[in-house]
This record gives sequence, C-alpha cells and structure tokens, in this order.
Amino acid sequence: MKVKNKDKQYFNEIALIIQDAKKNVYRSINNSMIELYWKIGSYVSDKIKTADWGKSIVENLAGYLKSEYPDLKGFSARNIWRMKQFYEEYVNYPKLSALRTELSWTHHRLILSKTKSIEQKEFYLRLVKKESYSTRELERQLDSAYFERIMLSNKKLTTSVKSLPQDVTNVFKDTYIFEFLNLPRNYSENDLQKALLANLKDFILELGKDFSFIGEQYRVEVGMHDYYIDLLFFHRELQCLVAFELKIAEFDPSFLGKLNFYLEALNRDVKKPHENPSIGVLLCTNKDTEVVEYALSTSISPALVADYETKLIEKKLLQQKLHEFIQILDRKTD
Repeated sequence: MKVKNKDKQYFNEIALIIQDAKKNVYRSINNSMIELYWKIGSYVSDKIKTADWGKSIVENLAGYLKSEYPDLKGFSARNIWRMKQFYEEYVNYPKLSALRTELSWTHHRLILSKTKSIEQKEFYLRLVKKESYSTRELERQLDSAYFERIMLSNKKLTTSVKSLPQDVTNVFKDTYIFEFLNLPRNYSENDLQKALLANLKDFILELGKDFSFIGEQYRVEVGMHDYYIDLLFFHRELQCLVAFELKIAEFDPSFLGKLNFYLEALNRDVKKPHENPSIGVLLCTNKDTEVVEYALSTSISPALVADYETKLIEKKLLQQKLHEFIQILDRKTD
C-alpha cells in the first residue's frame, strides 16, 4: 500500500498516541498489581506477627486460592512469602516504598532475592528507575556485583576528582566486568578495543547508559604531532568528555603521564565552553592499590585507575574487598 509522504506524518503521530496509551495502560496495571502485592504482604505479615497465623498457613492459603479461585494466577506460597518480604523490607523506609510502583514485580523479586542490606536494595531501586533497566539488564548488574564495584570506586576517589564541579559518585567503577567479550587467549590492546566496540551495547550497559560513544582512536593535534585516545565518550549527566585508555598490563605510574596529557589536550581544544572538565579512566588488567594511591596523589588531572575482568567475579570476593577497604579507611581516620 502506497502512502503519501504528508499522510505518513499524520499516521506516525497516531501510532505514537497509541504507543503512549499502551504505556500508560501498562503503567496503570503494574501500579495496581504492585499495590495489591504490598497489601497482601502487609496482611500476611501482620497476621504472623500477632501469632494469628503459623508458618504453614501460607502454604494452606496458596493451596486454597489455587483450588477455589483457579483464575487467580501468581499466588504460590513462594510468591506470597516474597510479598511479605517485600512489605517488611520497605515499610520502615517511606522514601523507598514510594519507589515501589516504578518497578515491575520481576524487578522487585530479583532485588529481594539477590541483595542483603537495605543500602543495596535502595541502590538498585534507584538505578533501575534512572537507567530504565530491563529485568535481564538488572540481573546482569546484580550478578556482576555492580553495587560493590561502584562503592569501592566512590571510596577511592582522589582529591582532584572530588574537586570537579560535577558530582561523580556512583558513576565509575573500581573494577569493570567484560564477560561478554570473546577474546583470543593472547590478546592485544587492539583486540580488546575492537572487541569492546563490537559489543558496544553491552559495553555501555557496563559503563552506564549516560555514556555516549564519540569515537575510537580519537585524534588530538598538539603542535605538529597527532595523538590518539583509545576510546572517547561523553557523559550526559556529568556533561563532560571521558577518555578511556586501555592497557593489557598491570598498572604502572608511567601510564598516567600520557592520560594527563590527553586530558589537557581535550580541555584546551575539544571541550566546549559550557562543558565540565574532562575525566580520564585508565583500564588495566590489574593494579596494586598502594601504587595507584601514590601515583594519583601527585596527579592534578581528574584521572581514575580501574582494572577489568573478562569473566564474572564471585560476588563474595568483591564484598570482602569492599569490607577490607572500609576497614583500612577506618584505621587511617582513627
């Protein structure tokens, strides 16, 4: 069927109206369902706390609903227990309970089952709302210990980074996970760069959805010479350029010299007047925390050093690493 160009515009406008209406319907249904689960969780919690019900009653309730009301789906004993947990986790945190209808029930189930502290839960609740994560994307972030890696990075921010006009907390990570790469056994820096770009969607999910890709081997001209930045991004919230330099070796203080040079070139010749100062991220296969601390203490440029893994790290190891680093900081402040 042929459609005139002027009619296409009208038809597309109608399609957008339909799509917006469908989103509103879904949002309304989700809100009603989450509120229903909240009320059921509240009811069950209250009955168990007042000793009106024993633990076996939930299994009996689920069986009764299934036999007497077969049209009611999603009320297994496991799901009802999850509703109780859902209510009890957030009832004493009004600011968080207000977020509950912003997420789907599947999002909530993932967060409840894969986190322990209320700090973790709040972090992921706000992250899903901000980034509009699908459940698959959220599960990946939970499994990759996104929270622990962000918190470690926040603890290690240097004075030069903290003094930036923009707030960089909860943006960068101490360790980046690139489990989606299919690298050869002995890969080069060029192999790493090409693999990251070939998996740009997953790479940006790991970096954060506010990162917008600008270019690879981005050329900056200084004097009569050309220099090339491995990967250049722009961060929408921070309103600044972010340069990534890739290394397939353990961190060496000499790496920072080149990165600082690139940041100076970006700020002088590429950054627009309304944008904030550029930030550099040095990605290495490994790093000695003490060596990094010494190297960054004398750096006046806002640079960060992170390592990366090409497979998922056991979450317990990152949790232990965060716990140990906090203890070190506490001893230094005593």
